[in-house]
Amino acid sequence: MELSDANLQTLTEYLKKTLDPDPAIRRPAEKFLESVEGNQNYPLLLLTLLEKSQDNVIKVCASVTFKNYIKRNWRIVEDEPNKICEADRVAIKANIVHLMLSSPEQIQKQLSDAISIIGREDFPQKWPDLLTEMVNRFQSGDFHVINGVLRTAHSLFKRYRHEFKSNELWTEIKLVLDAFALPLTNLFKATIELCSTHANDASALRILFSSLILISKLFYSLNFQDLPEFFEDNMETWMNNFHTLLTLDNKLLQTDLVSNAIQFLASVCERPHYKNLFEDQNTLTSICEKVIVPNMEFRAADEEAFEDNSEEYIRRDLEGSDIDTRRRAACDLVRGLCKFFEGPVTGIFSGYVNSMLQEYAKNPSVNWKHKDAAIYLVTSLASKAQTQKHGITQANELVNLTEFFVNHILPDLKSANVNEFPVLKADGIKYIMIFRNQVPKEHLLVSIPLLISHLQAESIVVHTYAAHALERLFTMRGPNSATLFTAAEIAPFVEILLTNLFKALTLPGSSENEYIMKAIMRSFSLLQEAIIPYIPTLITQLTQKLLAVSKNPSKPHFNHYMFEAICLSIRITCKSNPAAVVNFEEALFLVFTEILQNDVQEFIPYVFQVMSLLLETHKNDIPSTYMALFPHLLQPVLWERAGNIPALVRLLQAFLERGSNTIASAAADKIPGLLGVFQKLIASKANDHQGFYLLNSIIEHMPPESVDQYRKQIFILLFQRLQNSKTTKFIKSFLVFINLYCIKYGALALQEIFDGIQPKMFGMVLEKIIIPEIQKVSGNVEKKICAVGITKLLTECPPMMDTEYTKLWTPLLQSLIGLFELPEDDTIPDEEHFIDIEDTPGYQTAFSQLAFAGKKEHDPVGQMVNNPKIHLAQSLHKLSTACPGRVPSMVSTSLNAEALQYLQGYLQAASVTLL
Repeated sequence: MELSDANLQTLTEYLKKTLDPDPAIRRPAEKFLESVEGNQNYPLLLLTLLEKSQDNVIKVCASVTFKNYIKRNWRIVEDEPNKICEADRVAIKANIVHLMLSSPEQIQKQLSDAISIIGREDFPQKWPDLLTEMVNRFQSGDFHVINGVLRTAHSLFKRYRHEFKSNELWTEIKLVLDAFALPLTNLFKATIELCSTHANDASALRILFSSLILISKLFYSLNFQDLPEFFEDNMETWMNNFHTLLTLDNKLLQTDLVSNAIQFLASVCERPHYKNLFEDQNTLTSICEKVIVPNMEFRAADEEAFEDNSEEYIRRDLEGSDIDTRRRAACDLVRGLCKFFEGPVTGIFSGYVNSMLQEYAKNPSVNWKHKDAAIYLVTSLASKAQTQKHGITQANELVNLTEFFVNHILPDLKSANVNEFPVLKADGIKYIMIFRNQVPKEHLLVSIPLLISHLQAESIVVHTYAAHALERLFTMRGPNSATLFTAAEIAPFVEILLTNLFKALTLPGSSENEYIMKAIMRSFSLLQEAIIPYIPTLITQLTQKLLAVSKNPSKPHFNHYMFEAICLSIRITCKSNPAAVVNFEEALFLVFTEILQNDVQEFIPYVFQVMSLLLETHKNDIPSTYMALFPHLLQPVLWERAGNIPALVRLLQAFLERGSNTIASAAADKIPGLLGVFQKLIASKANDHQGFYLLNSIIEHMPPESVDQYRKQIFILLFQRLQNSKTTKFIKSFLVFINLYCIKYGALALQEIFDGIQPKMFGMVLEKIIIPEIQKVSGNVEKKICAVGITKLLTECPPMMDTEYTKLWTPLLQSLIGLFELPEDDTIPDEEHFIDIEDTPGYQTAFSQLAFAGKKEHDPVGQMVNNPKIHLAQSLHKLSTACPGRVPSMVSTSLNAEALQYLQGYLQAASVTLL
């Protein structure tokens, strides 16, 4: 693509179309851009457009498109094509910082994010001059430029807050500190001075305070990994400055500045080497009274968000993304202070909590904010350790959580009007979520019907919190690891629970509420058979919702939980009545067809998983409706998207398991297509295990005569990959495959096909791969397949007993005993970049595994062999009967003493001897 005016105009037209609300216009435009983004100069055209276009909407659209392009394609993944040519990479890095700093703030933020994405991959090794370029801009005196640098540095360095400690990480942070610490400190001092100079200029202060916010965030990130030698000399100065700033009338200060300053104090007070800065009782009291309590208040901005921007309020409050709010920062500071000063801090705040509750009691309708602040104070004081999954796992013993729950939380939830005091109702529900592990079960059980009733609250926050609390309660585990609440305990509420959950999806603003859909999924999972009478109505509602959201998928979590709920409906119903699968197919296939025809990329992997579940429910042959789809599943375009691959392989496996004879006869011409898919997958380090899954199913289920002509070529492909690009993952998969082949076709057939490719190759495979590498195989079923396969090689392959291969018999037996008795060899060669099965390459659409569509673990030798050790003993006994004297001689002379002892144990357990 040339950097021409014509191409710029074409790109402009397609970007405009991507903004069109009509999917018929938007989707083709998105597909066109996707089809050309691999061309050289495409990203440079976007950058030129956002720099020179006269249309501000197009400039912003180009910046967002560029950022997303970088996010998807910048990372170079082994064995995957490099989607951005080197010349474009160099040009982007040479121009993007200048372009970002000279752009309006809305575009600046997009380019700043793009720089941080590039930086994650290239900084510092491939982008060594980035720091110098940014630091030099501090001298400009232009705070639009300075804030652009600070914003970019923040997005680049904030990952230091959550990365694991390592020498490599510390080396990088030291490099940054050497270049950045002094200029950042000087900028901080200069900005503080400018704040005094411009104390009466509100517009200037707004810009300066935004700089101080970013400097605070950077300081937090660079100091997070606890490298005190770089900052401890100035720590008391920083602390005193922030403390002084926060004890002013901070209603005049920007919320972001206040919250970041409080977060700084919270970070410092948790460090043992700064404990002395907080030991003075006056300092501690001042921080509690003048910093924490005022910032615990439910502010006008909070109330506005609660009522008018509920989705954002929920996201910030429930998901912990409220890091920049005053209240969240104050809560973190309470927890930080309690780490070393729990007694004094609890004592100071107990008085405040009591007085706040007394003020509320005087006039609840006016003073409800006092109770809101009291609840937050108690929550902050009590929670010493917390996780998203389990709520509070360690609580402050000085706070009586159950008493507070009974006296101050339940009364608000029990009031008949679910729309009264919505903030306090949301507080109460959140209290249940957070302290669910600290409150006795009988109190939680009382709260369940209350939560169900609050699903009908008009406030999005209240009914969302109610759904989330129910989902969390239904997930709780008791002492025996079973769910804390049984289906029988929830059964009295089942009808009203399901009714209110689905009604909640019709409330304004909640049509795609992910918390409600997750609660629906969790209710299905807990209640199991109790929901069967309601399934016909429920699946109709779910199908209607699926059809509606497929027009424009926008809520990934909601969509995921919706498909999980559909899978649960199928599983629960068909478990007791497999014939009911037909009803689900009738309900779902029209929607699925529309999704596939319209190429709704986000939903296609889900559709394939649900279809696999439906197909696997059929006990006999494949219905014709599925066979009509089969040829389409082999189309190369479907396999180009990484997110499709696991689901497609799973679906093809279901076809092979349920209808291999039908495929072999009615679709014999499709076998080369299946093997073509295998060949594509096996060439990729990221997806080779998926290729083996497919190949194993072909070998296990297809009639032997249908694949006879392809077998040799299959092995040749595998040996080529072994020779050119061997990895531990490939070796493990290869070992499972050849042993499965041995079980299916016989040990002699395996030896013959190896030696038919190259003389003596069978011996080489035994000596170089099976014997030394078998200890790497993991997974019970995989180990069992290998054990049965090797047993066949030892006892059912004549060349192992009377040719040059005989010398490998005992080493092979010893390796099999090692597979049984020794720990798994999980070492990885230093030079090998090991790709885990769970890894998804790059930033491509990730595959989302549906937990409730999960494929049951299949044991292909389950009916043949129960205990592989007993099977080995019995097979050796049979071999020794056929050739008396040889087996005991080989075993006793060549097997090491420990292995021999294990073998004797197997023989004794099987009640057989070697003759």
